[in-house]
Amino acid sequence: LAQPVESGGDSVEIGGSLTLSCAVAGYWSNKNCVAWFRQTLGKKREGVAAITSTTSTLYADSVKGRFTIWRDMAKDTVTLQMDNVYADDAGVYNCVAADFCYTDRAVGGVWGRGTQVIVSS
Repeated sequence: LAQPVESGGDSVEIGGSLTLSCAVAGYWSNKNCVAWFRQTLGKKREGVAAITSTTSTLYADSVKGRFTIWRDMAKDTVTLQMDNVYADDAGVYNCVAADFCYTDRAVGGVWGRGTQVIVSS
């Protein structure tokens, strides 16, 4: 299987919205969840949101009420809708298809290369 492929990273103003997409074709047959993580230079990578094969979702406290994750079964993608973006939301966002997804790690994951989100004031 090809690794997951992220897209949608761009520059966004504080308070604005951005939509990230992760192509995960073929992974739902042998992975249980897909998650988004982000990392900024000098900071530890942190989980943002995750969705399971049964469409249960998990969010980091820092993004609850602002970000939404969902699965598009027809397109085989997992989308992360980012609304009311904060300056701290900037970073490289990686998608991972994994056996288990938590807010701080993904177990048995296959990672994408990432897409960059820049937040401007």
